[in-house]
Amino acid sequence: MTKVPNYLHNAVHIMLGEFEYVLITVAAGLGECAYGAAIREEIEKVAARRCSIGALYTTIERLEKKGLLKTWMGEATAQRGGRAKRMVCVTPKGLHAAKKFYEAMMRVSRNASWATGKPGRAS
Repeated sequence: MTKVPNYLHNAVHIMLGEFEYVLITVAAGLGECAYGAAIREEIEKVAARRCSIGALYTTIERLEKKGLLKTWMGEATAQRGGRAKRMVCVTPKGLHAAKKFYEAMMRVSRNASWATGKPGRAS
């Protein structure tokens, strides 16, 4: 039986999925301007992928339950027909999780042919 160091028993590790990482990263980049529609537009622009409003808000709710995002209703605006925006803020825990995801992806990619520019092995 392998003995696991004690410090690992008390740690809580949150591994993000790809879309969760993209959403947190975009929201962090938008800063105080982060709200649902702006996040969706930015994801579609920079990730070059479609983002349904359902997937966006389902993921926002999941990340908020994990403590990685905080949301609140902003002021109603005339440009939105008097409707309020659901504002999004990345928590320190969310920033930490995104940083860990990024670092993990950099580590696992370091020897990949697309990261090194060198031809890779064929399987």
